[in-house]
Amino acid sequence: MQIKQNRLRLKASIDVLRLLTTQSCPLRSHNETNNLENQGNYLEFRKVLAAYNKDVSKAIRQAPYNAKYIAPSIQKEILHIISNKVHNYIRQEIGNSKFCIIVDEARDESKREQMGLVLRFVDKYGTIREQFFDLIRVSNTTAATLKRELCSVLARHNLSVENIRGQGYDGASNMRGEWNGLQALFLSDCPYAYYVHCFAHRLQLALVAASRDVRIIHQFFSNLTFIINVVVSSPKCVDQVQSVKSDEIKRLLSIGEIDTGRGANQMSTLKRAGDTRWGSHLYSIRSLMKMYDATVLVLEHISNDKSCNSSQIGDVDAALDLMISFDFVFIARLMEEILGIANVLCQALQQKSQDIVNAVKLVSTNHALIQDMKENGWESFLESVVLFCQQHDILIPDMNSPYIARRGRARHQQDQVTMNHFYRVEIFLGAIDKQLQELNHRFNDDTLEILTLSSLLEPKVGFKNFDLEKVCLLAGKLYPMDFTEQERYNLRYQLQHYFCEAKNEPSLTHHSTLDEVCKHLAQTGKSNVYFLFDRLILLVLTLPVSTATTERAFSAMKIMKTRLRNKMEDEFLADSLVIYIERKISKSFSTKSIIDDFKLLKERRALL
Repeated sequence: MQIKQNRLRLKASIDVLRLLTTQSCPLRSHNETNNLENQGNYLEFRKVLAAYNKDVSKAIRQAPYNAKYIAPSIQKEILHIISNKVHNYIRQEIGNSKFCIIVDEARDESKREQMGLVLRFVDKYGTIREQFFDLIRVSNTTAATLKRELCSVLARHNLSVENIRGQGYDGASNMRGEWNGLQALFLSDCPYAYYVHCFAHRLQLALVAASRDVRIIHQFFSNLTFIINVVVSSPKCVDQVQSVKSDEIKRLLSIGEIDTGRGANQMSTLKRAGDTRWGSHLYSIRSLMKMYDATVLVLEHISNDKSCNSSQIGDVDAALDLMISFDFVFIARLMEEILGIANVLCQALQQKSQDIVNAVKLVSTNHALIQDMKENGWESFLESVVLFCQQHDILIPDMNSPYIARRGRARHQQDQVTMNHFYRVEIFLGAIDKQLQELNHRFNDDTLEILTLSSLLEPKVGFKNFDLEKVCLLAGKLYPMDFTEQERYNLRYQLQHYFCEAKNEPSLTHHSTLDEVCKHLAQTGKSNVYFLFDRLILLVLTLPVSTATTERAFSAMKIMKTRLRNKMEDEFLADSLVIYIERKISKSFSTKSIIDDFKLLKERRALL
């Protein structure tokens, strides 16, 4: 009877802990004494559970001191068991397959440097999986230290470095460095762990950073932040901007300048740009340009308001002078255009299912559009800027007049250039060249070779891009350790048989992506017939093209470890994150299996 009650109490504790952790809720209160009305989430939820079951209620009320299962150490032990079961589940899913590591760094709420590890692999059903595996505390962020910690985690779960077939990191030099970076250290142990730059989350932020290399554009982003802070820091000012914008929409509707419709003409406010949010710089510029007239009118009104203090008026005057300058409008429209082109690529790369074949197309089209803008877009772009300035009464400089550098630089100006040359060469072409350099750096020749050769396997329109010789080259050149000489010889004939069958079987030709082909081979059992072709697809799909999973993990870390929970220990935080992020897996374990593991963890005074 006592054993039954002990297990019932422990079952209630496990269920409450798992519920709270998968909902990222704190477990404990700062005070859990019996006479308090609120003893914290864990104890309060346990009471609710007991209220609906008299057996649980009786077991909790009659619990001996050594079998209450409410101590913080017991809670952490249970969470650690569930976390280990998640690790083991993922490890079993990987099996002997090749996998890719995706790594990123971030600081938690208590300013500790953390390294998130995500494993990318293809499971036995042919589905691409990206699973959050661990959060590792690193006091030293050198490449050697990072590699040592990663190898320790992989070895602990019996994952061999020799089975790594892809690496994905952010743009930090200690990771992507070709000579001393983390990718180089792993390549020395496994030369086929190809590095594909992870560019989803930080691509647009990297493009913004590249543009800041042009001095005047760097000043623009600083000014943009200043203007938006001046406006949104005052609730009264925000209300006035929205009121003016509402009146403007009503006027345009009355004269038929804009159309009505569901979701059209919605009210919004100015958005701040953030260094950790994708697309935020683009949306910040768009929001300001969309509400340009309303913002200028409100700033003018505040500037003439005698009731405002001098410091506020000074900030408003400075923001107004910036907004009505030709330089500000020119750069705002330029960055809106450039970031708008890149935004399509950035948004697509955030998708978890994005594959290499589609990535290479997006890269090439993005590069082509920016290159076309550089070669043919100046005249039309300048016309759009001039038209905007005319509509908003902004002074337009004479483009044929000489450009004179401001302040002390004018004394040292050697060559006289026109305003047209300055805006076209120094700003327009300068910003675009920085974008192209950044794209070329992130998608270098080696990376594009892997992406391009992989695109030959694209199944669309009956494998029209298929080239037998180049596909065999892909296997021989990129994966010599995964295909013996005899297998490379046999691969050619397997491919011939597969594509001959594909022409006559509709089910093999309607797929649009490689992962759909992989799933079809697994579901129909053809992966056993065309096992070499299936192996090649698995290796290609293992390569990463996105860091969205790690970024989501760090977003989850900010939810889990907050200002009020900033003292969470490293292991406790890592276990909680694994359970929270991989909640679907953690919910799949039976409570009985967790109790059995808890019993084996160490000697217990109370019998289970």
